[in-house]
Amino acid sequence: SLWHSPELLSDIQDGYSVSGHLLVCFSSGYFIHDTLDIIFNHQSRSSWEYLVHHAMAISAFVSLIITGRFLVAAVLLLLVEVSNIFLTVRMLLKMSNVPSPALYEANKYINLVMYFAFRLAPQAYLTWYFLRHVEVQGQGAFLTANLLLLDAMILMYFSRLLRSDFFPSLRKGSAGRDVDGEKFLID
Repeated sequence: SLWHSPELLSDIQDGYSVSGHLLVCFSSGYFIHDTLDIIFNHQSRSSWEYLVHHAMAISAFVSLIITGRFLVAAVLLLLVEVSNIFLTVRMLLKMSNVPSPALYEANKYINLVMYFAFRLAPQAYLTWYFLRHVEVQGQGAFLTANLLLLDAMILMYFSRLLRSDFFPSLRKGSAGRDVDGEKFLID
């Protein structure tokens, strides 16, 4: 959407493209499906952070779909999915006990770069934009609050990633670990 319509970036509040709208609709459906999957498969207790994140995303995206405003902000936030590719590769390598430590090491650094480029940078930009340019009432206030909560979650996840991959000696004791000795979101 951004590739084909880069002019969208000049109007975060009212910019519109059909592909961006469809992307937000599709992503909303994904978040609803994943939420129901977590609930119906009785994973709510271990995945409560995902449920909070999904509830925030669903409510924000539905408000964007209904009002037609801030569509570009949603598209920018969905850049995070690029980073998820490398987080998923990381998880799969850990689950398979990493047959190639060099592959894990390479992905570890790529993952860090992608985290900055596709999670932290868009999130920081949108937070700055909303705090500086968006009215602090109605939908703007709601979306700003959502962004600030997402900021806290992203920074918490980032600190976990850094501790796990770059500073393992700083990891906490065994509290909060599952039967394999690892907590999914930490490792």
